[in-house]
Amino acid sequence: MNYPEVKVLENVKEVLKGIEDRKFKRMYVIACGGSSALMYPSQFLVDTKAENFACEYLNSNEFIYRNSPAVNADAVVILCSQEGMTPETVAAARYAKGKGATVITIAMVDDSVLQKEGEFFVKYGYYETADPIDTSYGVMYLLTAGILQAQEGIQIFDSMVKNLEALKKVIDRAKEQYADKAAEFGRACREDKVLYSLGSGSAYSQAYVFCNCYMMEMQWINAIPIHAGEFFHGPFEIIEKNSPVIMLMGLDQTRFLEERALTFLEKYTDRIFKIDMKDVDFMDVEEDYKGYLGALVINNICRMFSKAIAKERDHSLDIRRYMHLVEY
Repeated sequence: MNYPEVKVLENVKEVLKGIEDRKFKRMYVIACGGSSALMYPSQFLVDTKAENFACEYLNSNEFIYRNSPAVNADAVVILCSQEGMTPETVAAARYAKGKGATVITIAMVDDSVLQKEGEFFVKYGYYETADPIDTSYGVMYLLTAGILQAQEGIQIFDSMVKNLEALKKVIDRAKEQYADKAAEFGRACREDKVLYSLGSGSAYSQAYVFCNCYMMEMQWINAIPIHAGEFFHGPFEIIEKNSPVIMLMGLDQTRFLEERALTFLEKYTDRIFKIDMKDVDFMDVEEDYKGYLGALVINNICRMFSKAIAKERDHSLDIRRYMHLVEY
C-alpha cells in the first residue's frame, strides 16, 4: 500500500488548540501490539516532568475491563491503531467517549472506524518514509508535550518540535552505524529458538516491540522482553554462555539499570548484541531530549535487526499464521 506524505505539526496544533481550555487530571495512552510501544515513552515523559498531572498506559481491552472511575471528564485519552481498525482499540475509544473523557485518536489512514469514535484526530506518516516528527512516535511526543505544557505550565512544546526536527539526521547516521551489527545479528541468530531483549525506561518499550512484534509475530521466534530492573529478580537465572541477548541502552534517567544488567551479561554470556545510545551522535538534539527521543532511534535500529534476521531466515516479516486470517 502506498501512503501519501503527511505533515503532522499543524494538525497537532489544531488538536491542542481545541483542548487548550480544558483542565485534565490525567492522561491515558491506549493501544495494542506495536502501537503500544509508542505509548510508553509518552507515559515516561509525563512521569518525569509533571508534578500534578498523571499518565497511564494500558492495553486497549484492559482499559475497558478495568472500568476505572478515573476515566471521566477529567481525563484525556489518546488511542492509536495503525490502520484505525483494531477492534479492541476502537471499543476502548467508544468506552472512553461514553465516560465523558476527551478522546484523541491517531492512525495512518483517514476516515477509519477509530477516527469516528474520537473527538479529535491526527493522521501520521508511514514509518519507512516519513520524517521522525511525522511518524506515530512524533505525533505522540508532540501531543504529550503540548498537553504537558497546557496542564503543567512547562514550556516544552516548541523545544520538542525543534528536537524532533533534528532527529532525522541522527537516525540516518545511526542506521549506517549499526548496519554491520544488524547483519551480524541476523547471521548469528538465524537458528536460535529463543531470544531475550533487555531495557529500562523509555527503551523498555523497544524491548517489548522487538520481542512481541518483530520476533514472535513476524518471525515466529520465541522472544522474551525483560525489564532491566526485573532482570535480577528471576530472569537472569536463565542466562547461559550461548544465550543471545539484545541489550538496549538509552540515555534517560534509568540507564543505571541497563548498565547493571550489561555488567552481569558480559560475565555470563558470549552473545550480547548491544544497541547503545551513548555510541550515537545526537548532533543538534539537546541534552535533555536525548533520553526521551532515544527510544525512536532504538526503534529504527531494532527494525534493521528484524529485517536482517528475516533475510537470513528467508522468512518475510509480512507472513502470518493467525493474525487477520482466523477467528480469535
